[in-house]
Amino acid sequence: MSTALLTATALAPVSVLADSPGAVSSIPQVSTSIENAAPSFRNVSVHDPSVIKVDDTFYIFGSHLQVAKSKDLMNWDSVASGVTDANPVVPNVTKEFAEALQWAQTDTLWAADVIQLADGKFYMYYNACKGDSPRSALGVAVADNIEGPYKDQGILLKSGMWDQISEDGTIYDATIHPNVVDPDVFFDKNGKLWMVYGSYSGGIFILEMDETTGKPLPNQGYGKKLTGGNHSRIEAPYMLYSPETDYYYLYLSYGGLGADGGYNIRVARSKTPDGPFLDAEGNDMINVKADKDKPLFDDRSIEPFGVKLLGNFLFQRQIGDPGTGQGIGYVSPGHNSAYYDAETGKQFLIFHSRFPGRGEEHEVSVHEMHMNSEGWPVVSPYRYAALEEETAPLITQNIAGQYNWVNHGKEITAEIISSQTVQFTADGQISGAVTGTWTLGADNQVQITSNNVVYNGVFTHEWEPDSQKTVLTFSALSSSGVAIWGSQMTALKDQDIVNAVKKDLNIGDTGIVFFNLSLPTKGTRDAEITWKSSNTSALSATGVVNRPRAGKGDAKVALTATIRKGSAVSSKTFNVTIPQQAVSPLLGEYTFDQKKLAKIVQDFSKNEYHGQAFNVATSAVNSKNQAAAFNGTDSYIQLPGIITDTTDFTFSAWVNWSGGGAWQRIFDFGNGLTRHMFLTPAQHTGSLQFTIHDQGQDQSLIAAEPLPSNQWVHVAVTLQGDTGTLYVNGKAVASSTEITFNPKDLQVTEAYLGKSRYTADPFYKGSMDNVRVYDKALTLAEIKRQAKEKP
Repeated sequence: MSTALLTATALAPVSVLADSPGAVSSIPQVSTSIENAAPSFRNVSVHDPSVIKVDDTFYIFGSHLQVAKSKDLMNWDSVASGVTDANPVVPNVTKEFAEALQWAQTDTLWAADVIQLADGKFYMYYNACKGDSPRSALGVAVADNIEGPYKDQGILLKSGMWDQISEDGTIYDATIHPNVVDPDVFFDKNGKLWMVYGSYSGGIFILEMDETTGKPLPNQGYGKKLTGGNHSRIEAPYMLYSPETDYYYLYLSYGGLGADGGYNIRVARSKTPDGPFLDAEGNDMINVKADKDKPLFDDRSIEPFGVKLLGNFLFQRQIGDPGTGQGIGYVSPGHNSAYYDAETGKQFLIFHSRFPGRGEEHEVSVHEMHMNSEGWPVVSPYRYAALEEETAPLITQNIAGQYNWVNHGKEITAEIISSQTVQFTADGQISGAVTGTWTLGADNQVQITSNNVVYNGVFTHEWEPDSQKTVLTFSALSSSGVAIWGSQMTALKDQDIVNAVKKDLNIGDTGIVFFNLSLPTKGTRDAEITWKSSNTSALSATGVVNRPRAGKGDAKVALTATIRKGSAVSSKTFNVTIPQQAVSPLLGEYTFDQKKLAKIVQDFSKNEYHGQAFNVATSAVNSKNQAAAFNGTDSYIQLPGIITDTTDFTFSAWVNWSGGGAWQRIFDFGNGLTRHMFLTPAQHTGSLQFTIHDQGQDQSLIAAEPLPSNQWVHVAVTLQGDTGTLYVNGKAVASSTEITFNPKDLQVTEAYLGKSRYTADPFYKGSMDNVRVYDKALTLAEIKRQAKEKP
């Protein structure tokens, strides 16, 4: 295979930008921003990416038979995805890998790894795992072409055979024997073939392989253990040799792969591929395992060990900073592979990651790595962007300035570590959130000392996506294996900072404000924001909302922010409307009899909470009455925050449901994906269901049957205290005294009829009429009376 690689990130010449009065430091800062054309990226989702380069193309193979390729490590194209017989990489995969799938009692595959052997063929090491136990099978398949088709060559290893003889001739014990997944097959510096593998359970193991057959040499059992055990959360081993240091680097992922699992990437090293592997403090990784006397997946016993390269972090975007959103960061980055380019000497880390605020969505990221003065890899803070190669060394004036600083720590945690602001001065001092000193060495190496801890690393230039500029960064490691990152901020005058904060400052939709406002007090570069209200009885200067009583009318408030940085000052005013409290008990009544239903849904209650209709038609129920008809494709009605003050609650309506897919919505009221309540005519088991959801917990009322279809049916939900009741045609079909959540807690901002807040759920198909919402629980007699008033 060719080892040619496209031009990679390197240091570039700098241009001088003199400081001026009002800037962030009295010591001149030299801009290290470099002119580069904006790079392009095309992202791909491949979980557990394992890299191989064939000619001029990089391929990554991952779980669920996902494959992608790229010529530049930046723009990826999907090749295949899904364990289906239509997957071109392994056609008829359910038959080809039937033995492994049947053994593992699963219908999918986990992390694959591909290597090319001397015969020119490509060997895919695949594995299947049951998931809730280490019952797994690991096999090999062979193809003439990297993209397949691969043909099975049989199972190499099995695990999870409870109380039976295992591969090493002893009774299988998951605390000491491996889970045979996550393989990485590699050649050592002498051309000998090895396979490292394992996840949780008994730990990480290595086997000597036959380089002609691609299978393990005989009589090794599970091979030699390298680290882990007692179900410690260590997995995804990947081995990379560095000719620069003559070490083998064993990359590992600690923690759980989900967004709340605290996944993080670590490394240990050895002079030989089968160990012993040591971390930066000299700890032998063979001794790293969970405490068998503690609960399963004991993280505290393993987190002090191994060099932690990166975990959850966020270069937090402050008000006034370039870009949008929270900033740049990762959640649960892990299951990496790595690539060394023999021609350029450059190294790359390839991994999947989730992201702050994006749930379980994941994408592949590629970062360049550099060796520090102690022979440990440090990871560049931003993704690889193929910047132009330059050779000019840095000088101390280049480095002076403010930085976003991240300390990755050693913890295995779901917490996202946010950046802090520090100041580097040209005379080698560090101040701000962190204090210490720094010195610049040869080849742009840096040594940072803080709290008597020494970090060794390197300065590089990286592409910062929010500012769309090249910025100076550093990445360094302590002697205990803790990584720190820094990203230099552009030098700004105080007035420029104030202007940027003013332009960016936003408190959301102020047209109708039902809930307390979160008023920021800090902007970028520690700019101060203070607030003043023209009507403190309705809206305080700290954002507390006090709605006028019903009949008093809406309150109009001028809310003014004053922004200060040094002697620079400016202000920005927001006009806020605080609506009066609703007239009780009928909050909203929608009979759909108005002629303009295509646009406006009129509320016939005293509150006039008019809604907006999207693709909803008027349907005649009889000569005197109209209903709203939903097409099941894109029809819905959006109401204002109708239940903002409601603790007790009733929703009642006449519906004529046309049937169809599960999880349609009669109504869905809430705030994002964390707080909401809904009524569906049929959920996944076919039952009518009401659910109120708050911060990850559901409380539900589930009927024994679905809502009757293709006929007019009266349906109602009531909440009173902790009691919830679901009615159909005036009869209770489900009830619970454990509905402790109430609508007011949801702080409703999206109130839909006919639409789910989850995009995967189908739209409601059918008609609705006489929709009523109350801030009290109607009695059984009242529900029965409404159920007799057919539309």
